[in-house]
Amino acid sequence: MEDGHTTGFNRRAAGTLGRHLARRLVQIGVRDVFSVPGDFNLTLLDHLIAEPGLNLVGCCNELNAGYAADGYARARGVGACVVTFTVGGLSVINAIAGSYSENLPIICIVGGPNSNDYGTNRILHHTIGLPDFSQELRCFQAVTCFQAVVNNLEDAHELIDTAISTALKESKPVYISVSCNLPAIPHPTFAPEPVPYFLAPKVSNQMVLEAAVEATAEVLNKAVKPVLVAGPRLRVAKAQQAFVEVANACGYPIAIMPSGKGLVPEHHPHFIGTYWGAVSTNFCGEIVESADAYVFVGPIFNDYSSVGYSLLIKKEKSVIVQPNRVTVGNGPSFGWVFMADFLTALAQKLKKNTTALENYRRIFVPPCLPLKRESNEPLRVNILFKHIQNMLSGDTAVISETGDSWFNCQKLRLPANCGYEFQMQYGSIGWSVGATLGYAQAAKDKRVIACIGDGSFQVTAQDISTMIRCGHRSIIFLINNGGYTIEVEIHDGPYNVIKNWNYTGLVDAIYNGEGRCWTSKVRTEEELEDAISKATEEQKDSLCFIEVIVHKDDTSKELLEWGSRVSAANSRPPNPQ
Repeated sequence: MEDGHTTGFNRRAAGTLGRHLARRLVQIGVRDVFSVPGDFNLTLLDHLIAEPGLNLVGCCNELNAGYAADGYARARGVGACVVTFTVGGLSVINAIAGSYSENLPIICIVGGPNSNDYGTNRILHHTIGLPDFSQELRCFQAVTCFQAVVNNLEDAHELIDTAISTALKESKPVYISVSCNLPAIPHPTFAPEPVPYFLAPKVSNQMVLEAAVEATAEVLNKAVKPVLVAGPRLRVAKAQQAFVEVANACGYPIAIMPSGKGLVPEHHPHFIGTYWGAVSTNFCGEIVESADAYVFVGPIFNDYSSVGYSLLIKKEKSVIVQPNRVTVGNGPSFGWVFMADFLTALAQKLKKNTTALENYRRIFVPPCLPLKRESNEPLRVNILFKHIQNMLSGDTAVISETGDSWFNCQKLRLPANCGYEFQMQYGSIGWSVGATLGYAQAAKDKRVIACIGDGSFQVTAQDISTMIRCGHRSIIFLINNGGYTIEVEIHDGPYNVIKNWNYTGLVDAIYNGEGRCWTSKVRTEEELEDAISKATEEQKDSLCFIEVIVHKDDTSKELLEWGSRVSAANSRPPNPQ
C-alpha cells in the first residue's frame, strides 16, 4: 500500500484524517455514503461532504443506512455507511451482520468519543452508563473481519488502511471508529493525496491447482450424466465468467442454488433452473439428484437452502468448489486453490458430455400459464408475477424481500444483464427497502423492481423518503396479504396477523408533493395492467409504488412445501441424552 517514498509528502502540507478517509473511499469505488448524523460524527461528515468524488445520502435510521450500504455493495462491489457512537452503531449492527453472512465488503464508520475521554473514568452520553467505551466494539467483533478504533493520529493512517484493505481482501464488513475531535487535524502521515491504493492479487498454488484439476477431471470424465450447480459464493470468488467458461466447455446442464440466482446467465442454452430440493424448478431437481456426479460451485448448504435438510445429494458423488478450496467426493481436499483459476483450468480438461442435458430436454414440459381469470376476479399472486416477468430486461434489476417473494421471484426467468438480489442466508425482514435504496443509488442505469411483503415493509418503510429525495425511479410492488405469510406456513399463530395500513396513503404522505412519486392500489388484473403501463410509460422517471391487494392464503406452492419441511426441521425433538 505504501511505496516507501514519503519524504516528498512530508515536505508538503500534511493532510487531515477526514480527507484521507474520504479519498480512500473514493479510491476503492465508493461514490455514495449512507449516513445518519449524530454529535460524534458531525465533523467527519463535513470532511466526507467536502470530498468532490463523494456524495452523502442521509437515511431515516441507521438500520436502513446499513441495508442501503449492503444493496450498494451488491451493485458496486463495496459499500459504506457512517453512524454515531453506540446508539447508531448498535442500530446498524443488524444490517452489518447480514452483509457479513452474504460476504459483502462494507466500511462501517462510527463517530467515536473525544480521544481525551479514553482511559478516564468518565461516563458519556450514548453509552449504557458505564465508564467503558468498548461495548460497541465488542459487539462488532462478532460481525466484522477487522475493527479499528482510531483515537490517536500516530497510527490512524495504518489502522484505516488496514481496515479497508482487509474488507476488500476478505469480502466482509469492517468497523472503523474515529474519535470526534480528530477528523480535521493534519498529520504528516496523511499525504495531501493518499499514496495510490493497491491490493496484491491472490494466486493459487500451482502444483495444488494442477492436482485438483486432474482429480476432478478424472471423476467427471468417467461420469455418465454429470451436472453443474452454481451457488452464492461465485460472487465473492469473482468467478462468474470462469463458471461460464466451464459450462461452455463441458456441455453439462447448469442449475443454480436459490441463493445463486442472478450470478449465472439464465439465457445460457444449458440452463435448466433452480436446484432447491423438493421445491426445485420442474424437472431440474430430478436431473440434479439423478446425476452420477455433480459439481457444486460456491454452495452454502443451510437449513433453508436444503429445505429442512432434505436434499437427496450424496457427498461421494460431489465435487465442492469453494472460493479457496476444492474437495472431490469424500476426499481428497485441495487448499489454496482459487475458484476462478480452478474453473478456467478445469475447462481445458473436461470432455464434452451432454447426456444429462439431453435427458432434461426429453422430459421437459414447458410451464403452464396461470388459469384464465374471470372478469373482475380478485388478483392472484401468480397473475402478478406473470406481468412482472414481462417487465424484465437488461435495464432492470429485481430485489426480492424475505418471504413468499423468495419463491415467486425465484421462478422469474432473468434476461441477459438483468440484476437479481435477495438475502437468503440472513433472511432479515425489511432488508429490501434499504437494499433497494442502495442498489438504485449504485446502478443508476437500471430500474429496480422490488417485491416486498406488507409485514416486511412495516419494519423499514421510512426510507421511501430517501428514495424520493435521491430522485430514484424504482418500481415497488407492495404485496398486501395481511400478515407474515412465510411464517404462517412454518408455524401459524395470531402473531402472524398485522395491522393493515393504507400503504399508498402512507407513501403519498411521505412524498408530500416534493420530488417525483406516483402510487396506485390494485385489486384486479385490469387495474394491475393499467398501473404497470403508467409506471413504465408516463411515470417512468418517478418512484412508483403499487400496492397489490391479494388473499391472505394466496401463496406459491413452493412456499407450502418448503414451509412444512422447515417446520419439521425446526420442531425436531431433543436427541436422547
